[in-house]
Amino acid sequence: MRKKNVLLERVQVTDYAAEGQALAKIDGKVIFIEGAVPGDVVDVQVTKNKKDWASGKATKIHSYSPQRVPAFCHHFGTCGGCKWQMLPYEQQLVFKQNEVEQHLKRIGKLELPVMDPIVGADKTRYYRNKLEFTFSNKKWLTKEEIEQAPPNTLVQTPALGFHVPKIFDKIIDIEQCHLMEEPANAIKNTIRQYALQHEIPFYDIKQHTGWLRNLMIRLTTTGEVMVNLVIGYADEKTLQGLFEHLLSAVPTITTLLYTVNPKWNDSIYDLNPVVYRGKGFVIEQLESFQFKIGPKSFFQTNTRQGEALYQVTRRFAGLTGKEVVYDLYCGTGSIGIFISQQAAKVIGVETVAEAVADAHENAAMNGIEHASFFAGDVIDICTDAFFAEHGKPDVIITDPPRAGMHMKLVEKLLEIRAPRLVYVSCNPATQARDLALLNEAYAVTAIQPVDMFPHTHHIENVVQLTLRTNR
Repeated sequence: MRKKNVLLERVQVTDYAAEGQALAKIDGKVIFIEGAVPGDVVDVQVTKNKKDWASGKATKIHSYSPQRVPAFCHHFGTCGGCKWQMLPYEQQLVFKQNEVEQHLKRIGKLELPVMDPIVGADKTRYYRNKLEFTFSNKKWLTKEEIEQAPPNTLVQTPALGFHVPKIFDKIIDIEQCHLMEEPANAIKNTIRQYALQHEIPFYDIKQHTGWLRNLMIRLTTTGEVMVNLVIGYADEKTLQGLFEHLLSAVPTITTLLYTVNPKWNDSIYDLNPVVYRGKGFVIEQLESFQFKIGPKSFFQTNTRQGEALYQVTRRFAGLTGKEVVYDLYCGTGSIGIFISQQAAKVIGVETVAEAVADAHENAAMNGIEHASFFAGDVIDICTDAFFAEHGKPDVIITDPPRAGMHMKLVEKLLEIRAPRLVYVSCNPATQARDLALLNEAYAVTAIQPVDMFPHTHHIENVVQLTLRTNR
């Protein structure tokens, strides 16, 4: 079975694999399957076919696993989000815990303590505080929509929603998303309806034409609502008409901005959002700490689970009030500020200068005077002279992106030899790789997975490392 475009019929799905895929075996060959769960019997359209393994997508389900539950979203199966909503949440947590353990054992090849049970979410829907939607003049049509349409009636219509997985120029028109509380859907649907009624052009990614490009919505637990509309070019009259209609229809919006993006790509990090109404930012709260969040700020997208993640981080840091704590990849300072009351001094290091400016502002807003933040690379900043001025770290907290830590940073940590490290990760695979490198000087002494994103395969993991005394 090495041919391409093979259809495997009536495959018994037996287990779960990493990255949200299910697993089956045929004549000893492993088949990774998207869109199935253990216990299903499915037909699999093979997309990759190697000697020892293959991967594909379930195209037909002959019998359903007893583990399955009804999907709650009518976009399920088309939209790339919430891929696990057909699994009971308790079973999702079992799979996620197992994935962390397998990565640490197989990639890290480490001696591990007993892993703490995963911290699940109390709220499994409407948990996100930020969503980004995309406008497109090319709506994705499902197979059913195409088959049910009368002959010669299909026309290209605009859409506002999420990208079709692995298709860059088509957007799934999302009417109701279950990831964020209202007024998120009301905002999105109001803008779409107004734009269609007034024939405002949606963006064409191939031709680089159209006015409406992206929509970002933030909701906070403090009750504030931020909207940032990204447009292709300045058009004051159209913008005013749309925004006044939106504010009238959704009066709970506290901050309304727009960003003109004439570039071919969607990033806005190098652009300047303009405030149309409100103060230009929102305030979020974790425990008693407040954080200012602007339209370009990074913040944990699940506030309540972010709070749980930081509580684990603080516990693993083992602070007594005497420690100098270095917070690497500190972003806007959220972790450093969160643990600050138990530390003698907090030093944050972050490569993005704008985030460091936000960190200073957040520290001041919370009355924290013993926290300092520095813009630059850890390799360049953490010199002997810097340690002489600010103190060597007793505890280092590192929270890198999905790619994990750069090898030079791993080498720097081994050189610094702080008594304790706390490694916060959004990718247990790259975390396991880094832990294997740190194993030269550090032992893993505690592990705590935290589920930040219910109904997805994504998982956060916090690991405590203690400096070996015999090396």
